[in-house]
Amino acid sequence: MRVIDLRSDTVTQPTPSMREAMYRAEVGDDVFGEDPTVNRLEELGAEMVGKEAALFVASGTMGNLVSLLTHCQRGDEVILGDRCHTFLYEVGGAAGLGGIQLRPLTNEEDGTLDLQEIEAAIRPPNIHFPPTRLICLENSHNRCGGAALPPDYMESVAAIARRSHLSLHLDGARIFNAAISLGVGVKELTRHADSVMFCLSKGLAAPVGSLVAGSEAFIQRARKVRKMVGGGMRQVGILAAAGIVALTEMVDRLAEDHYNARILAKGLAEMRGIEIDLARVETNIVIFSLVAEHITPGELVMDLEDRGVRLLAIEGNRLRAVTHYGISEEDIKVALEAFREVLQ
Repeated sequence: MRVIDLRSDTVTQPTPSMREAMYRAEVGDDVFGEDPTVNRLEELGAEMVGKEAALFVASGTMGNLVSLLTHCQRGDEVILGDRCHTFLYEVGGAAGLGGIQLRPLTNEEDGTLDLQEIEAAIRPPNIHFPPTRLICLENSHNRCGGAALPPDYMESVAAIARRSHLSLHLDGARIFNAAISLGVGVKELTRHADSVMFCLSKGLAAPVGSLVAGSEAFIQRARKVRKMVGGGMRQVGILAAAGIVALTEMVDRLAEDHYNARILAKGLAEMRGIEIDLARVETNIVIFSLVAEHITPGELVMDLEDRGVRLLAIEGNRLRAVTHYGISEEDIKVALEAFREVLQ
C-alpha cells in the first residue's frame, strides 16, 4: 500500500539530481572555509535573499538559535508571536543557552502581530526592565496555516524596529512558499530584515540544512556562534550540493504544492464533520477542525493511517496536512477518498 504522508513537508525525499550532485560534490574543510561547494551555496543563498553573506547550518532551529544568539546578549528581550516556531518548538534554546527572554505577543490568524502591540511591547529605558533587542517574524507562518506575510507588513514592522534601534530577524523557513503565494520576488519579503533564516529542506526537498543570511559582519559573528553551539562542520559540501539543487531547481515547483493544498482543502470543506476556512489556505499547509461527534482527532489519524494516509493532530480538535514534493494531485484524490470512508 502506497503511503501518502501529509504530516509535514519535512518528509520529502531528495530528488535524483540532488543525489547525483551529492555523489559528485567537491568538498573541503568548511571550518577552514575550504569547502568550495558550501561556499557556492552560501554565496547563492545570500544573493537570492538580497544579503551580503550567508552561513550554512544544520537545521532551521539551529539557524534561528544562532541568529538570536548573534543579535542578543544575556538578559536581552525578543518580541515574537505566541504561535511562532521559535517560541513553541525550539526547546527554549534562546533562554536555555543564551539567557534571552522571549516576550510573546498574540499572533493574528494571518500570522501577523498587531503593529500597535509591537510598539507597546518595546521596553523604555529603565533599570527594572530587560532591554528589548530584537523583533522576530515568521513567514510563511506554520501554525497560522501557512499564512504569507506581505511586503508592506514586513516594511511596517521594520520601520518600528528602526525607530526604536532594534533589529529584525525573519524566520523564513518557508519564505519561498510565501513569495510564490504572494506573487512577489523573495527579496521583497527579506530586504527589510537584518537577518533571515530559510530552510533548504521542507518544500525545497534537500535532505538536510538551512541558511542564515545577513550582513558580512553579522555572518562573521554568527559563524563563531555556530561553532559555539557545536555546529562546526567539515566536508559538508556533500549536503550543500543538494542545497544548491534545491535553490536552483525546486523553488518554482512550490506552486504545485499550493495547488494540491487547495484541492485538498476544497475537498475537505465539502465533508460533514470538518470545518475549514478556505481563505486561510495560502501555501502548502492545510489546517482544519474536526467537529464530528462520532470520532476524535486521534481516532481519525489512526483510521487514516490504516488506509495509508498520514497527517498530524496539532491541538484540541485541529489537524494539519502539508503538501510537498512527492505528493501528486492523484495522491490528494486518494487521500480525500480515505477521509470520506473514515468520516462516514
